Amino acid sequence: MKSLAELKAIRDRMQNQMNLREDDNEKRIRVVVGMATCGIASGARPVLNKLAELVQTENLSNVVVTQTGCIGLCQYEPIVEVFEPGKEKTTYVLMNPEKAEEVFEQHLVRGNVLKKYTLSSTNL
Repeated sequence: MKSLAELKAIRDRMQNQMNLREDDNEKRIRVVVGMATCGIASGARPVLNKLAELVQTENLSNVVVTQTGCIGLCQYEPIVEVFEPGKEKTTYVLMNPEKAEEVFEQHLVRGNVLKKYTLSSTNL
């Protein structure tokens, strides 16, 4: 950092990212990434970052990206849950940034659940 203006620009950018994670509207789609130790060890942080980046880049005001602790299905981490008002929760498993981008494009933008990545598609 070389100036106060640069510091303020960093603060503003980070504030915008944090606003993506706050859910102040029940009509929003809530995207939750499991960030317990097992999720982080399996690569959840890059998945969370990719989803937050895409939501911010595309300026989707109806989508909020948050994190949670243990979801309880460690063998399927990284896990992303999508909560849409009036619909059942969709649980995506074994995610990576590339799959997250596909989920973003197909599910969050177009409204099409990608069953091939969901918990129901795995052999439990």
